[in-house]
Amino acid sequence: MTRTRLLLLAVVALLVAVVGVVVLRDPRGIAGTAVAGPSAAPTTTTPPATAPPVTTTAVTTSVPSPAKTPQGAPLAGKIKPGEQRKGVATFYDSDGGGACSYDPGPDPLTAAMNESDYENSAACGAFVLVQAGGKSITVRITNLCPAPCRPGQLDLSAEAFAMLAPPVKGEIPITWSLVSPETSKTIAIRYKSGSSQYWCGIQVLDHRNPVARLEVQAGGQWRQLKRAEYNYFLSENGAGCGGAIAVTDVHGERLVVNALPVRPDAVQATTLQFARAGE
Repeated sequence: MTRTRLLLLAVVALLVAVVGVVVLRDPRGIAGTAVAGPSAAPTTTTPPATAPPVTTTAVTTSVPSPAKTPQGAPLAGKIKPGEQRKGVATFYDSDGGGACSYDPGPDPLTAAMNESDYENSAACGAFVLVQAGGKSITVRITNLCPAPCRPGQLDLSAEAFAMLAPPVKGEIPITWSLVSPETSKTIAIRYKSGSSQYWCGIQVLDHRNPVARLEVQAGGQWRQLKRAEYNYFLSENGAGCGGAIAVTDVHGERLVVNALPVRPDAVQATTLQFARAGE
């Protein structure tokens, strides 16, 4: 009996030892107890890199002021009073007509201006003093001398050239300058053929000084017209056609002509004339 109890106790002790070993080797640990796994590396959300602020530097470019127009001629273009130009003179058979749309006339002392100085007809009607070899003449610009005429060149009427040099020379060096001559004529106005109350072209004739601007009165206001290369100021929509006209020369003198009827191709006289420069 005693031996049997001892044997049972030994078996029980052996079973307890085996169970303890199994529990100690259970990788899951004790049931109900959380087993901490390997720590995850902390994830840091890095805000996107902010681009450094762009600094805009204003670059100031120094632009030279335009050359001042000689005092007394605020509206002069390339041909300025008091400025002497150098060039050459040639000649052609001129009747006084040409690109400036003037009628042929008896005055033989005329000239065609090179394209650069013609300046879209701004030179039309200008009087220039031409000098060569100790001689001088005054001619009126009535035409355009296209290429191969060079800047500074004048293509004189044959009569004008002969007063400076023998025609056999063909081309001579000259100097020339704008002048404001004596004249007994007064300004006249002409409407272009085809002009009406819906469209018109206006030309100024017999002016002493070059014309710089022409305005018409329309709706109680003055409106400046654009100049065509054939020397007419155009009102494309008819505004001011038949109304008062204001004509301004390169010296800034402004003359107002009372309303004239639209009579295409008719020369309508006025009693006005620009003053001589310097007077």
